[in-house]
Amino acid sequence: MTLFRREQRSLFGEILDWMLTPLLLLWPVSLALTWLVAQGLANKPFDRALEYNAHALAQFVTVRGGQVDFSLPQPASELLRADESDFVYFQVLAPSGKYLAGERDLPPPPPEEKASSSEVRLRDAELRGIGIRVAYIWVRVPLPGAPAALVQVAETRTKRSVLATEIIKGVMLPQFVILPLAVLLVWLALARGIKPLHLLEERIRARKPEDLSPLDVRAVPLEVAPLVDSVNDLLRRLHESMATQKRFLADAAHQLKTPLAGLRMQADLAQREGTSTEELKRSLQQIERSSIRATHTVNQLLALARAEGGATALQHQSVDLAQLVIDVVQDAVPHALHKHIDLGYEGPGPGTRGVVVDGNPVLLHELARNLLDNAINYTPSSQQRPGMVTARLLPDTFGRVLLLQIEDSGPGVPQSERDLIFQPFYRALGTDADGSGLGLPIVREIARQHGAEVRVDDVRPGAAMPGARFSLRFPASGRQERPLAGEGRDEALAPRPDQ
Repeated sequence: MTLFRREQRSLFGEILDWMLTPLLLLWPVSLALTWLVAQGLANKPFDRALEYNAHALAQFVTVRGGQVDFSLPQPASELLRADESDFVYFQVLAPSGKYLAGERDLPPPPPEEKASSSEVRLRDAELRGIGIRVAYIWVRVPLPGAPAALVQVAETRTKRSVLATEIIKGVMLPQFVILPLAVLLVWLALARGIKPLHLLEERIRARKPEDLSPLDVRAVPLEVAPLVDSVNDLLRRLHESMATQKRFLADAAHQLKTPLAGLRMQADLAQREGTSTEELKRSLQQIERSSIRATHTVNQLLALARAEGGATALQHQSVDLAQLVIDVVQDAVPHALHKHIDLGYEGPGPGTRGVVVDGNPVLLHELARNLLDNAINYTPSSQQRPGMVTARLLPDTFGRVLLLQIEDSGPGVPQSERDLIFQPFYRALGTDADGSGLGLPIVREIARQHGAEVRVDDVRPGAAMPGARFSLRFPASGRQERPLAGEGRDEALAPRPDQ
């Protein structure tokens, strides 16, 4: 339980509370212990005086005529004279319990105590409602079979209380000065201890918004260094994210500038006076191609943005990758027919064992579509010499993986460009294929979110047209529908060149 309650937690207040709370709670305990110690210290000198008086009185117990007698000389009686603060009482009882001298009302020792010689004992008692301290001793007498006589000396406790009070005052009064001073020193030490945090806060506040350089770890205490390292890691990732966004926006603006400029130019040409019908038709065709290209670029930009945010925005589920790839191949048939591409699918059918993955169906559909579009666009083909594009699915039930391959009969990807083609807006030189340069970056991002990696290889290494094979290895979810179906190229999905 803290001493001070706050709506918002304060590190300074938390530490101060945990330091002052034990100090303030131990102070009353210190008072109680000091009182007990003071009582013991005050009793010791007066107890020794009582023991001395008891021994002195015991020496005057004698035997005369076969009877126990007690005779106190005048000098000895002065030892028992009361002072200005306390009263002193004594009592002497014969072995038979007969009263011999002193105060008759002095309370006897506890009945369970056994008589012992030459040993002075002390106890607290009351006489007429007043607290007293009693020293008593049993005195052996030289009579055969006779028990011991009892000698008691008692004193009131006024001097003891006064001495104990003086001791407590001498000990506790300085503490009333030391305690506030200790609280002040704790406050100052704590304020000095957390000063580096304030300095760190001032350095961060003094920074410009565009300054994302790391903080100096050497200028902070060791306990704060892990926090500064975490902030530096956040600043680094933020800097990389902002740099990527700036580069992406610059590249996107550059890519959209060309089709938009073409649209404006063709619109100006179509509006000129004396434009023939043929020229107007060509201008409209150019406008159509430019608008299609701009639309495709915008769609790819949106797809890439959706892929980058898909890990948190979209939920994963069980996806039949065989059914998904077959659907994508069927959707790409018109495009393949237009380019005279022999398009086909090889692999198990839907519902086959080992073809289910955990993923997002929308993103996986986008991945397969971009790979197929890329293969169709970059594969040279004509009616006389048609190209070939194959989507292949290879489940491995033992390794619990699923391999997706898209291969073509095109010029392939040079080794030096296999890392570059996955960068946004990069396009291989020497090709006439139309595209935005965003398809493969989208594929890599979606694959990363599904725990897969994209690999590029040659289909026929060393050939004039080696072809390209894009391979993705997915972890299978383990869901099994039915036994593995027969594999092979599904010609029903492959448009023939003569169609």
